[in-house]
Amino acid sequence: MQHPNQALDEEVDLLIVGGGINGTGIARDAAGRGLSVLLVEQEDLASHTSSASTKLIHGGLRYLEYREFRLVREALIERERLWRMAPHIIWPLEFVLPQSNSPRPAWLVRLGLFLYDHLGGRKRLPATRTVALDRDPVGRGLKPGNPKAFVYSDCWVEDSRLVVLNARDAADRGATILTRTRLIDARRNGGDWVATIEDTAGQRSVRARAVVNAAGPWVADVLGKVPDARRDRGVRLVKGSHIVVPRLYDGAHAFLLQNPDRRVVFAIPYEQHYTLVGTTDEAWQGAPGRATIDHQETTYLLDTIARYFKRPVLQDEIVWSYSGIRPLYDDHATSASAVTRDYVLDLDTGTDGAPMLSIFGGKITTYRKLAEHALRELTRFFPGIGPAWTADATLPGGDIADLDVERYLATLQRRYAAFPPPLLHRLVRAYGTRAERMLGNAQSPADLGDDLGAGLSTREVDYLRVEEWARSAEDILYRRSKLGVHVPPETAARVDDYLASLING
Repeated sequence: MQHPNQALDEEVDLLIVGGGINGTGIARDAAGRGLSVLLVEQEDLASHTSSASTKLIHGGLRYLEYREFRLVREALIERERLWRMAPHIIWPLEFVLPQSNSPRPAWLVRLGLFLYDHLGGRKRLPATRTVALDRDPVGRGLKPGNPKAFVYSDCWVEDSRLVVLNARDAADRGATILTRTRLIDARRNGGDWVATIEDTAGQRSVRARAVVNAAGPWVADVLGKVPDARRDRGVRLVKGSHIVVPRLYDGAHAFLLQNPDRRVVFAIPYEQHYTLVGTTDEAWQGAPGRATIDHQETTYLLDTIARYFKRPVLQDEIVWSYSGIRPLYDDHATSASAVTRDYVLDLDTGTDGAPMLSIFGGKITTYRKLAEHALRELTRFFPGIGPAWTADATLPGGDIADLDVERYLATLQRRYAAFPPPLLHRLVRAYGTRAERMLGNAQSPADLGDDLGAGLSTREVDYLRVEEWARSAEDILYRRSKLGVHVPPETAARVDDYLASLING
């Protein structure tokens, strides 16, 4: 792996700006086709939108209401494909859709679920079924009301890990991934691009045959760094916020809750002890940046909980909240909820033929297909480029036979019998088969070095620093893992102190 400050070759085929899911997905696809790739990210991988999702691989049931049939079909096809690619960080999840408080008639909801079951070639996930909440265990914890509910299936994803694994695979295939590195400017020069990038070591120039603008909420900012960029596409920023609360109900299922304003909110089991509730849809008027939940959003989510569950949640019971800004393609919809989640690829070749591809919109479920479409747009500029290849290629750690993570975990538990089962479970769910790389020949947890909190060892921190670009406690506790919700505040200081000792030592 290349260190962020290592000397860089001056010429690459592809310069990608943005280390979210679209940028890393394109980097992986392009590197696997034989292109030389440089990706720059101004902060950490997945530091904004791509780590602030509802963490679902799904078709987007509610998008059927807006007639987004192409998007839903593409996402449903991708759903099981992504599960096969990374079964350690993606797995099936059942969703209970109560008809109490529903602004939609049950027949209409059932029709939508019929389409949902059949649009995308579902093979392994179960079909929708109807249940009576007053008799089925999935109704426990809900207020009494209309007992009818539908149960359908989608998938859960550890979103920020999906980003990191795409970056890791891209790097394994020859791409250079530079975090804490920002684009200063870029200009066309003789049919190529000359770009200035900057990190803590200073500025340097890079020549690239093509540029991909995958900066998410900053897509327009990147266009502003290019003197002759075309600006006839718009981006609409929408804030989505989530809260994490003490577990609201028993069971491994999630809920899709319909509100009177026709918006929906998910309630999802989270980190064993909690429930994740979200998301909101609020127009973001300012410049892109770090977002936080506001009082109105908090009230909206707490009111949703109170509408459906027997035990309401008080604001001071919220364990954690996070917010992200989604960069949606501006289709001039009247409300933030109605804005399309589909993506638009804008290819600008300027006057001398130097291509820049800008990505507007998109969702985490369709990132792999988006990358294929992006490479299709760029193929004519790279004669001899390899064919599409990612559809059946596993991500790092995902080579688990028959998608049977539990069987693989049992094998690992026999091999590392002195390790606590919860620790091995977490490691397998984070790293898949690459957990063995980190554990190596360790015979007990003591062989992994100091425990910095909740089983996070110094060896794991070393691995995350060397293999996964982690540079801070926040990177490790909230993006490479979700240990931040389990540990006291002083753990972050211990992690940062250890990382500083590696740099200074």
